Amino acid sequence: MISFGPTEEQEVVREAMREFAAKAIRPIARDCDEKSELPEEYLQASFELGLTATQLPEAYGGGGEPRSPVTNAIVLEELAHGDATLALAAVAPSLFAFAIADLGTEEQKRAHLPAFCGSRPHVASLALVEPDPTFDVSSLRTLAEPKGDGYVLSGSKRLVPLGLRASHFLVLARGINGDAGLGAYIVPRDAQGLRVTGPEKNLGLHALGAASLELERVEVPAEARLGGPGGPGAADVRRLVNASRVALAAVMTGLSRAVFEYAVPYAKDRVAFGEAIARKQAIAFTLADMRIETDAMRWLVWRAAADLEHGRDATRSAQQARGYAAEACMKIADDGVQVLGGHGFIREHPVEMWYRNARTLGVLEGAATL
Repeated sequence: MISFGPTEEQEVVREAMREFAAKAIRPIARDCDEKSELPEEYLQASFELGLTATQLPEAYGGGGEPRSPVTNAIVLEELAHGDATLALAAVAPSLFAFAIADLGTEEQKRAHLPAFCGSRPHVASLALVEPDPTFDVSSLRTLAEPKGDGYVLSGSKRLVPLGLRASHFLVLARGINGDAGLGAYIVPRDAQGLRVTGPEKNLGLHALGAASLELERVEVPAEARLGGPGGPGAADVRRLVNASRVALAAVMTGLSRAVFEYAVPYAKDRVAFGEAIARKQAIAFTLADMRIETDAMRWLVWRAAADLEHGRDATRSAQQARGYAAEACMKIADDGVQVLGGHGFIREHPVEMWYRNARTLGVLEGAATL
């Protein structure tokens, strides 16, 4: 029999994340957006959830719990229901740590994973997106040129989550000179030729601290390539991208649910021409569509996450989940603004912030992972 519901353990996790989002995320989201910064108290609180450390191997100080992409998708939806920006900030270290844990050499694991398992938050990030309107993961412009026993990296990256705080970056680049496949390279923040600037002034996700990277012939040793000199295969890199796409779709699902759940009581309370606007057919149908689209997003996310969890190729299901979520989330956010009317444009209500975040999420890659 096919089950479309969470397990008992997943339900417990979902309730815990829902409570954290309600108490620790939603109350500070607006202030973080206005100031474009994250409080240290929040970073510590989100670190103590163990979202990264508990799923790292015990040999490196982690909790040793098996990683479940489906459970992580549930977690991300609940956190994003509080606020998408703060949800991405909470899981940003996983972008680097999970890639090292899954694909790194033993030396890379020993060198980097213990830092994520201490008593204080540690930040490293993934540098994937490039400043190109036709950006495509399969045809990166950042290059990795072999030189001696190492590589020289050249290119630009944008929208690097928590990039201003990161100690290291996992830079995805395309090889040349006979090594034309995609590779990932561990680059320390103080590497010569690396310039980190920001925060970027983007439409939404103001508090994420997204940074830009300029790599001007940054030299790294062969040991800096994820997985060693041979590097991960194309299937491994594809799985990294797929996991990120499903995670972003989960975040957009949480944001969409937040908009819907805010719009419904508003529509019931707002009276126009003698009756609640929720009784108007156009508004009622809009709210119904918002609910349908949110549920559809969730099923697509769970299916793609299940593909990842069972080791199946999730390329198609991950792209379906992300593509559908990007379009539907933007429509739901826009409908939320329309339902609130003039109130949808003022900061007294969070819908205008969610609208900006939805637009930004739709063009992101590599900002979360499962």
